[in-house]
Amino acid sequence: MKNFATKIVDFLKEEDGPTAVEYAVMLALIVVVCIGAVQSIGTNASAKFTEVAGAIGGN
Repeated sequence: MKNFATKIVDFLKEEDGPTAVEYAVMLALIVVVCIGAVQSIGTNASAKFTEVAGAIGGN
């Protein structure tokens, strides 16, 4: 029984599992920020292209 308890304590002390979860959470946050940045840049670029097209078409 003592061997079983020792194995459980060793398992709880391991940091491999939480580290993998932390990396997954960081990756998810980075992806969300990148998607937001690309979307914002796309919206601004689209507005600028529309503005330029209007200026060219008006002349």
